[in-house]
Amino acid sequence: MNNKILPAALGAALLSSLALLSGCGPQQPKANLQNLTAAMNAYLAKKGDLCLGKTRWPIDVPQREAGTRARNALQMPVLERLGLVSASKAKVEDEKDKEAGEIEVTRYALTGEGKKYFLEREPQGDFCAAHLTLDKIVGWEARKDTKEPSEVVVTYTYRIDAAPWTGDTEVQKVFPMVDRVVRGAGTMQLKQNFRRTDTGWVPAEV
Repeated sequence: MNNKILPAALGAALLSSLALLSGCGPQQPKANLQNLTAAMNAYLAKKGDLCLGKTRWPIDVPQREAGTRARNALQMPVLERLGLVSASKAKVEDEKDKEAGEIEVTRYALTGEGKKYFLEREPQGDFCAAHLTLDKIVGWEARKDTKEPSEVVVTYTYRIDAAPWTGDTEVQKVFPMVDRVVRGAGTMQLKQNFRRTDTGWVPAEV
């Protein structure tokens, strides 16, 4: 046997084996309806809650804000009327003027009914009005604000499971964005960015 030929033959065999192995490796998931539908469903299962940004309870409304257009001064009395929060009087240190001493506030705390709509989640919980699920994907396109070719923007419509109290006329006035999203079920188009990985499409940071 010609020993000088053996290393070359082994090298060729190894290269051939590596080529076969690479061809059998995980394939990059394509941007198609099936893959993006799976990604959207997974995303909405975790992130589809429509919440109000009221993460810390109880919520104090200073007396000086009563009757104003301040967000909590408008919204909390409506939630109280619906039995979702209860109100009490309290005195706290004035956060805006430390030298002013204590001020009187109306303190709103979640009732037993209200706690049903407070969802514990990372990094912090929130008071939520509805949950969105996928209706259908309208389309997708490559993101225009990145040079990364493996990122797409998905446009979709949604179905919604809304809390009964979102149908209250006062709630609709003081939470106009919630009302808009609830009314837009099946017609309003939303967008979500996704990034391709070896295991599938995952939400991408904007």
